[in-house]
Amino acid sequence: MMGYYKGEPTEYVIEYVRGRIVREGRGLSFFYYYPATAIASLRLNTSDADFVFNEITANFQAVTVQGQVTYRIADPKRLAALLDYLVNPRTKTYQSKDPAKVPVRIINMVQEATRAEIQRLPLEDALRLRAELARSITARLHTGADLAALGVEVLNVFVTAIRPTPEVARALETDYRETLLKKADQAIYDRRGAALAEERKIRETELGTDITIEHERERLVELKAQNLAKEADADAKALEAKLAPYRTMDARVLTALGLKALGENAAKIGNLMITPDLLSALLGGSTK
Repeated sequence: MMGYYKGEPTEYVIEYVRGRIVREGRGLSFFYYYPATAIASLRLNTSDADFVFNEITANFQAVTVQGQVTYRIADPKRLAALLDYLVNPRTKTYQSKDPAKVPVRIINMVQEATRAEIQRLPLEDALRLRAELARSITARLHTGADLAALGVEVLNVFVTAIRPTPEVARALETDYRETLLKKADQAIYDRRGAALAEERKIRETELGTDITIEHERERLVELKAQNLAKEADADAKALEAKLAPYRTMDARVLTALGLKALGENAAKIGNLMITPDLLSALLGGSTK
C-alpha cells in the first residue's frame, strides 16, 4: 500500500523504513510504502506552558509562583530518539502519549530552577524582584545540561505573580498601611514645621521693620525737637534784637509810640478805658 505524506513548514519529519532513517528534514513531502514505513513528526514552532508552584523563601515563608515558559524543539532528531513521536501518516495523530511529556518535563525543570532562586530570597525581596527572578530562572535553565540533553530550548520564562499566604498578605498590608500613615503624619508635621518657620520669619521681619520704624520715628522726634528749639532760639534773638532800640528811649516817648499804635488800630478797638492814674502817668504829673 502506497501513501503520500505532506509535511508542514513548521514540522520536522523523519521517515523510518524497517527501523532505519531514510530521510529527514523540515516540511518533507514524499510517497511511502505503508507496511514498512514509520513517520515521526515534531512541531518546531514555539509552545507555551503555564505553571503554578508553591515554594518556600529564605525566611521560611510560603509563596505561590505563577507564570509561563516559552520553549521550542531545538534538536528534533535527539528528541525523537528519546521519546516516541511517531504519527499515523493519514491522520497525523500521535500514536503514543510521549509528546505530552515534554511540557511536563520542562515545567519540572522550571520548578527546580525557581525553587533554587526563591530559596535564596527573603519574602520581601521575592515579592519585589519578580522580573529579576524570571531572568535568573531563565539564565539557570540556559546554563543547565538537562534541556540540551532533551533537545529543547527555553526561550523565556515569565513570572506573572508571586503571592504569599493570605495571613502573611494581610500582615504585610497592615505593616505597609502603617508605614504609609506614618509617612503621611510625618509629611503633615513637616508642613506644619515649615509653616511655623515661615511664620516666624515673617514675624521677625515685621518686628525688624517695626524697630526700624520706631528708630526712625525717634530720630524724627529728636530732629523736630532740635528744630523747634532752634526756631524758638531764633525767634527770641529776633525779638531781642527788635526790642533793643526801645531800651534806651524815654518812657514818655515809648508811651507816645504806644498811643500812636493805638490810634493806628483804633478801628479794631472796641472800648478803651484810661484811668486817672494812667492819664497822670501819660501827662507826667498828678490829676489832683
